Amino acid sequence: MDKDTTPPYLSLFAALSYGIASMAMVFINKAVIMEYAYSMTLLTLQQLATALLIHFGRVMGWTRAKALNVDTAKKLVLVSLFYNGNVAFALASLKGVNIPMYIAIKRLTPLAVLIAGLFYKKGKHSKQVILSVSLTAAGVMIAALGDFSFDLLGYTMALISVFFQTMYLVLVERSGAEDGLSSIEIMFYNSLLSLPFLVFLIIVTGEFPSSLSLLYAKSASVYFFVMFVLSLVMGIILNYTMFLCTIVNSALTTTIVGVLKGVGSTTLGFFLLGGVQVHFLNVSGLVINTLGGLWYSLAKYQEKMRRTAIPK
Repeated sequence: MDKDTTPPYLSLFAALSYGIASMAMVFINKAVIMEYAYSMTLLTLQQLATALLIHFGRVMGWTRAKALNVDTAKKLVLVSLFYNGNVAFALASLKGVNIPMYIAIKRLTPLAVLIAGLFYKKGKHSKQVILSVSLTAAGVMIAALGDFSFDLLGYTMALISVFFQTMYLVLVERSGAEDGLSSIEIMFYNSLLSLPFLVFLIIVTGEFPSSLSLLYAKSASVYFFVMFVLSLVMGIILNYTMFLCTIVNSALTTTIVGVLKGVGSTTLGFFLLGGVQVHFLNVSGLVINTLGGLWYSLAKYQEKMRRTAIPK
């Protein structure tokens, strides 16, 4: 679908859906990781559930997704690699980083997407877009300065996740535009291609079979069982809404939505799942971050209105 002709309501729906799903997923994953430290096994099961559901939906005629194509799969190998690198390092970072600081580090992604765009000849962005994203990133760094529970390993994992997420979003945007794949089709290829790699990792890292034994033991807890099932379901929803938002909007829009939803997630993160101590720098950084996000939204709206006004 051409981004310039996408109905405004679809663009808005895609952005809001991704924002809500992403916010919920952070807390659900954190809740599961606090009880179940095997993050690679969790990711593997999420991907397996996604692949099986889409395959079942295609067989039953619930989706118009095309059958597996080897040539297309080869083109999307890197998409799968970067996606799983993003999620794997993000889950690992949640073991040592609290939710507000995790979100603060992940907010550096929009700036990284802009920089990545310079290397594949992405259309130039306006000064307002560049300045607004820079202001958002500055707010992130100020907020991060208020973290006194510094965890070097956790921060490193989160920063590596930012790199993988940036490459992943750019590749998804280009794959959707160049190959004409739907969001469900890209999600199916991504999940299917990731499974051999993830299974190899959980065996090499020693998670298997201990992770399955612990999962069986933990399933006796109603709270854990509900959170675990929700993590599988929300993993599917988050994947779909992220692909959809990236295809009908852009990689940068997807990352900015992630930044804006992070304001609510950060606020809740101060009180839920252990919480953190409120610091002046955190609040100041969040205010600057929010202003940058609002400025960006206005700049992108003005850009789209100008493109619409130009006769084709």
